[in-house]
Amino acid sequence: MTLSASFERLELPLETPFTIARGTQTVSENVVVRIEGEGGRVGVGGAAPAARYGETADTVEAVLPDLLDAVEEVSDPHQLERTERRMRETVRDNPAARCAVSVALHDLVAKRANLPLYRYWGLDPERSVKTSFTIGLDETDRMREKTADAVDEGYDVLKIKLGTGRDEAIVDAVRSAAPDARIRVDANEAWTPKEAVRKSETLAEYGVEFVEQPVPAENTEGLRFVYERSALPVAADESCVTLADVPRVADRTDIVTIKLMKCGGLLEAKRMVHAARAEGLEAMLGCMVESDASIAAGAHLAPLLDYADLDGSLLLGDDPYEGVPMAGGDIDLAAVDRPGTGTRRA
Repeated sequence: MTLSASFERLELPLETPFTIARGTQTVSENVVVRIEGEGGRVGVGGAAPAARYGETADTVEAVLPDLLDAVEEVSDPHQLERTERRMRETVRDNPAARCAVSVALHDLVAKRANLPLYRYWGLDPERSVKTSFTIGLDETDRMREKTADAVDEGYDVLKIKLGTGRDEAIVDAVRSAAPDARIRVDANEAWTPKEAVRKSETLAEYGVEFVEQPVPAENTEGLRFVYERSALPVAADESCVTLADVPRVADRTDIVTIKLMKCGGLLEAKRMVHAARAEGLEAMLGCMVESDASIAAGAHLAPLLDYADLDGSLLLGDDPYEGVPMAGGDIDLAAVDRPGTGTRRA
């Protein structure tokens, strides 16, 4: 089968600067891949590389020609397992680049089957979970205002970025603006183990659901310390990057945070969900700040998840792509009225 492929680089300004404990982001650089098969059908996928995992838009663009050669070498887009294996053999790292190709291929094969991706996989849209909406670090009063705006827009599951000397004041402000919301917090590796345990007790008083990545990823024993003593469930994000990490963190976390841009593609993400289940863990699918060119694909995994944090495209000032409807955080797969991931030019 003849396939042709191309890619383009996008610089996507955020609606407002987005700050976490590691720094501030004002632009998200994405690379969008298009793979065209017979009949003119085109699969679309996106890469949102993160420096935290050693990738940039430059490195994505550098390896994509080799990855796309691997796709053309396999030649059959329905051979997803073989193609993703061949891509891993060709480029061992660069998971965001591999993810873009994985998403584009899944989009293409579901379009060839004339099915939305969740139906191609046989998943139940009624089991879909809500996505949280993230409130990035800012002045405390500004975070209160952003929370009130999110509630007004219908979001009732919120993720709050922490990792400051005023974490309790932030959560107090957020809770006052969203008294009925489900609240999760993410420290992005900013706390010491003892600090995390102490803060978990305070956060529990505000009805927080769980705390994500409280300590640095390399501090594996620190994560265990927090897990064994925390007043709240613990989610591992930076500590759980690939499938092999799931059993490694199984005795020191309650939830694994899976991201397409960390693990390298949709098949690997599904394997991580099932591995988490085998280890007795819950699974959350997260994201980077990224276009619907990739977020839409992740949304189709929602029926397999316990939690979702797929608001990356909602943080953009302008996204040239649109995907799965998520009004108020509801991942509405049943409303996807076109085959594939649902991604298309806005």
